[in-house]
Amino acid sequence: MTRARRDPRAERAGARVAGAGRPRYDLAARGEGRGRLRRDPRAEREAAQVTGDARPRFDRGHRGGAPVSEAATAPAAAAKILVVDDPAFLVAAVLDAPGGRLTTHDRQVLGAARTLAGASGAVVALAPEGAGGLGPLGADRVATIGDAGTYDPEGRAATLAAAVAAFAPRHVLFPETPEGGDLARRLALATGEALFPDVERLSASSASRPARSRRVEQRTAPPRLMTLAVDAVAPYAGPPREARAAPFAPAPAPDRSLRDARRVAADPATTPLAVADFVVSAGNGVTDIEAFMRLAAALGATPGASRVLCDAGLMPRASQVGASGSVLTATCYLAFGIAGAPQHLQGVTGCEHVLAVNTDLHAAMIERAGLAIVQDAQAVMPALLAALEREGAA
Repeated sequence: MTRARRDPRAERAGARVAGAGRPRYDLAARGEGRGRLRRDPRAEREAAQVTGDARPRFDRGHRGGAPVSEAATAPAAAAKILVVDDPAFLVAAVLDAPGGRLTTHDRQVLGAARTLAGASGAVVALAPEGAGGLGPLGADRVATIGDAGTYDPEGRAATLAAAVAAFAPRHVLFPETPEGGDLARRLALATGEALFPDVERLSASSASRPARSRRVEQRTAPPRLMTLAVDAVAPYAGPPREARAAPFAPAPAPDRSLRDARRVAADPATTPLAVADFVVSAGNGVTDIEAFMRLAAALGATPGASRVLCDAGLMPRASQVGASGSVLTATCYLAFGIAGAPQHLQGVTGCEHVLAVNTDLHAAMIERAGLAIVQDAQAVMPALLAALEREGAA
């Protein structure tokens, strides 16, 4: 049996739209023996349009079918929270959380604790008061050890010792930071246990750290007390955990040897860029350096600059940000008039939040920024100074 021979003229005549002055054809019409349906871009665009919005919006992942409704674009249902009612053991993660805000290092400590806990254990987060959102970061239990707004190393160490005695965790992890490392050493002295500091590799079966000026590596089974180096373990990325409150008996007042303990803030103007927490940088789009320095002082930020300004002698070489200058680990980085050369972007890779002010919408720094202002830096700086003055006067 042979199939019928195609008649292109008949197919074309059948697809012609009647009533049109000039010949028009329905491209979606199919004749006998035709191949796959030809695309209709106009119909696909109409089907992808999101209804219920004043301005046209389109679902780029939509492929045909009925127009997308607002319900179809609603966020997916919340992931199921994992609950561990009777864990085989506990792993404690002691968090710095300065001001009640978790740092990237704190998130990594929770990820390391989750690695050690596995499927049968549970993670108890020991954090200052005010630290929240610990369930999505891997915490099954949460206990409070002190106030985030005060600096009391002896009191916090006594509270931590009481928490460790109450929960009896198999492992206790600290961030290797000035505050976390000090707290870990105080706990090791109070309990008489050995501390394995500055762990760079950690798994459920082994922990390793560099020694002898990094000439050798010490490896052992995960000990009870450890401090974790920065970027040694990735943060937890699994489904959210319960983060159930876990109260414990308060610790008695310790015998204090320090009459007064307080944090003394460093001068942002003299803080090295590599350790600064808030950096404001000027680029080729900034011509008023004096206004830029006044803004940096008003914001309490450490001033930085791009290589262009440093080469021109407008900013000191020590303020250069980038692969050939200082590589930052700041919490916040604000760039004025910086286009974003590859070397400069390498210097801000470790910054948690990046803000950019530039006239070029397609500048690399604008793409890197989490928040961008497409405007001339020379107009934005005096506006920010005026806003800060009004806030100070109020």
